[in-house]
Amino acid sequence: MGEEKEVISHVITTPPFEVEVPKTLHQIGQDSWFQVGLVLTTTVNCAYALGYAGTIMVPLGWIGGVTGMVLSTIISLYASTLMAKIHQYGEKRHIRYRDLAGFMYGYRAYAIVWGLQYANLFLINIGFIILGGQALKAFYLLFREDHEMKLPYFIIIAGLACVFFAVSVPHLSALGVWMAVSTFLSIVYFSIAFALCLKDGINAPPRDYSIPGSSSSITFTTIGAAASLVFVYNTGMIPEIQATVRAPVVDNMLKALYFQFTIGVVPVHAVTYMGYWAYGSKSSSYLLYNVSGPVWLRGLANIAAFIQSIITLHIFASPTYEYLDTKYRISGSVLAFRNLSFRTVVRGGYLAITIFLSALLPFLGDFMSFTGAISTIPLTFILPNHMYMRKQISSLQKSWHWFNIVFFSCLAVAALVAAVRLIAMDSKTYHAFADL
Repeated sequence: MGEEKEVISHVITTPPFEVEVPKTLHQIGQDSWFQVGLVLTTTVNCAYALGYAGTIMVPLGWIGGVTGMVLSTIISLYASTLMAKIHQYGEKRHIRYRDLAGFMYGYRAYAIVWGLQYANLFLINIGFIILGGQALKAFYLLFREDHEMKLPYFIIIAGLACVFFAVSVPHLSALGVWMAVSTFLSIVYFSIAFALCLKDGINAPPRDYSIPGSSSSITFTTIGAAASLVFVYNTGMIPEIQATVRAPVVDNMLKALYFQFTIGVVPVHAVTYMGYWAYGSKSSSYLLYNVSGPVWLRGLANIAAFIQSIITLHIFASPTYEYLDTKYRISGSVLAFRNLSFRTVVRGGYLAITIFLSALLPFLGDFMSFTGAISTIPLTFILPNHMYMRKQISSLQKSWHWFNIVFFSCLAVAALVAAVRLIAMDSKTYHAFADL
């Protein structure tokens, strides 16, 4: 399968710093642009998208929400192409975001980017386990309304399923057929959600589309929604995903990105707008809580969302797994005793922490805003613009990139304040391990 059998290191020297960068034990440069495009599309069309009607459209309304979604699509494509074009900066392939930062700026940037990226991915994974738990709970409530099973219980079940999947699939390229499964599942829950929203919207009385809250709270929720917009289309791990694509790496990655931001974003926009049209300001952070219709159909949508969340979590956890596997020289057969036991204990331990925090504070919309503010905005918009200025570009282009850096830095600070406020308020409203 083209996997390397030993760890070979090279040293990035940026006086006075030296950064040792090990080559990976995971598979590199073997995937077609189409498979990489499916990976990127999976991250966009994940079950998170079932919440955008409530977390983005409700705080922003029709004009702000639609404008924000469209602009975020365009800006995110632009920022992602910047990252793709500097993948081979300095005539060297950089398979990790932190490696590229270290090559350009030295050890301090290497460490900061590493910290930001892993915080970003960890928070995203918390969200996926919450989503998996919500999907299971919604499925349960279709058949029983006793509420004996609380959301934290379903979060634990979802987390255990993620552990099993993490042990079974060694690396990102090994997803293979699971990408087709993920695409199919996305089509299932998007189609059902769209159809049921359309039915409910046609039969419902006039909806309230006004933005809820006082003038002060609307300010904070608007800023939080802006951070969530950044989160919608971006992964914070473009170099790691690009590492799996075969040569020519820049051209093929651009094809994958164009696929993601054209065909790939249609379902997200369609379901988000349809959900808000059908339920207005009552749209929830998990759209399948709103819909009505045949029990079997809603059950199918929830199970599809649950399984797809497991697959997508694995994508976002893969940089963590790659680091651990490379550090401890884990390669070869998935079923080899050493590999199986290592992945069970180490990946299981990582996910156990994630499960605990997911059950402790299951505020999905707040985590989207917080993640966008603390890590997604810096990694997706601020740093790529600064990195791209290392290339030979005109003074006008530099001015443009500096404008982006300043603008998104201000947005990140404002979004962080708003997200912390939202989490603090929800923590007062709901107790730990709340059944939301």
